[in-house]
Amino acid sequence: MTAKTSPEQPLPIRSVLQMVAQWIGKLGTVWAEGQITELSSRGGTVFLTLRDPVANVSARVTCPRNVYEATVPRPADGARVVVLVKPDFWVNRGSFAFTALEIRPVGIGELLARLERLRQIIVSEGLSNADRKRRLPFLPGAIGLICGRDSAAERDVLENARRRWPAVRFKVETVAVQGPYAVGEVTEALHKFDTDREIDVIIITRGGGSLEDLLPFSDESLVRAVSACRTPVVSAIGHEQDNPLIDLVADVRASTPTDAAKKVVPDVGEQLALIGQLRDRGRRVVVGWLEREMSWVTAVRSRPSLADPVREIERRAEQVDGLRDRARRCLISSLDRAEDSMEHVRARLVTLSPAATLERGYAIVQFPSGEVVRRASSVSEGEELSVRFPDDRIGVTVTKPSI
Repeated sequence: MTAKTSPEQPLPIRSVLQMVAQWIGKLGTVWAEGQITELSSRGGTVFLTLRDPVANVSARVTCPRNVYEATVPRPADGARVVVLVKPDFWVNRGSFAFTALEIRPVGIGELLARLERLRQIIVSEGLSNADRKRRLPFLPGAIGLICGRDSAAERDVLENARRRWPAVRFKVETVAVQGPYAVGEVTEALHKFDTDREIDVIIITRGGGSLEDLLPFSDESLVRAVSACRTPVVSAIGHEQDNPLIDLVADVRASTPTDAAKKVVPDVGEQLALIGQLRDRGRRVVVGWLEREMSWVTAVRSRPSLADPVREIERRAEQVDGLRDRARRCLISSLDRAEDSMEHVRARLVTLSPAATLERGYAIVQFPSGEVVRRASSVSEGEELSVRFPDDRIGVTVTKPSI
C-alpha cells in the first residue's frame, strides 16, 4: 500500500503505523525455528525471545499461556523449538512482535520430549520405586567398574576409592560411553559383572558432556538391564545437573565419579576413629559396671554379718540362751501353777471323799455285790452283808430284819 506524500502534505504517524500494520497483517502465519531465551510470563501471556542459533538475530514472541502449557515438555530457556507464528504490529507502541499459535520441540526439545515420555513409562512401571533399591554392602569384596577407555572418570573412582580404603579391589571394564556402540558394550559389561560372584557392587560412570553425549545412558534397553541386575548398581554419569534415565533405576545415584567412590567405599580413617569411639564407649560402660558391682560387694562386706561373723554367732547364741532361760522360767512357772492347782483339787477331793466321812465314825453297809444298803427293808434275814470302815471292813449276817 502506497500513499502520495510530500513535505508539504505528510501523513500523520498514526496513519503510517496503521498502513504498516495492515501490510504486516497480510503476511499470514509461518513456521519459524529458533532457540528460546528470556522466557517470562505475566498474567495469561508468556513472553520469550526467539533467537537464531547461528546468526545474531532475534525476535520477540508473545504466546498465550494455554498454547505454552499445551507443549510437552514445556519449553525452557535454551530449548530449540519450531513455532507457528503470526506477525503482529502494535500501532499504539509502534513495535513489532510475533504471536505464537503452536510450539513444537525440535532437536534437543524433541529429544527431551521423547526422554520425558520414557521417564513416565519407567515411573508408571515402578522401576524407580524406592522399595526396589538395594543397600550397598559396607565393605565390598570386589567392585565392578564400567567406564570409558583412559577416562578421567576411571581415574577419579580408582584414586579416591584407594585413598579411602587402600585394600579395595576393582575389576574394570572399559567400554564406549558415547556413540552407536555404547549401549551394547555397557550392557554386555553389566551382564558380565552381574554374573560374577566376586562382584558385590557395580559402578557405571563417565564424565560430563552434552545431552547427545549422555543419550546412551537413557536408552530403554540399558535402563531395563540395570533394573534387572541382582547386584547393586551405582550410577555416576556426568555432573550434578545431568540426569540420564539410568539414575532413576540405579540403586544409588552419585553426582560425580568421585562421589561414587565415596558412596561405595568407606573411609578407613573414619572407620578407625569410629572403632576408637566405640571401644572407648565400651570401656566406659564396662568400667562403670565393674565399679557399681565393686561398690555393691564393698557394701555387702561392710555389713555386720560379714564384717564380724563371730560376733553375729555370739549374738545369736545370746538370743538362744535368753530364749532357753525364758522357756525354762515359763515351764517352771507353769509347773508351779499346775502343782498348786493339783493341791487344791486334792484338798477338795479329800473334803468331799466318803473316807473323810468314815473317819468321823460312820460306816457303809454293802451287799456282796458292792451295792450300798440304803434301807433296812431292802435286806432279808440271814443275808450276808459287808460293813466298811475307814481302814477295813467286816462281814455280818442279818439276824432280824427291821420292821
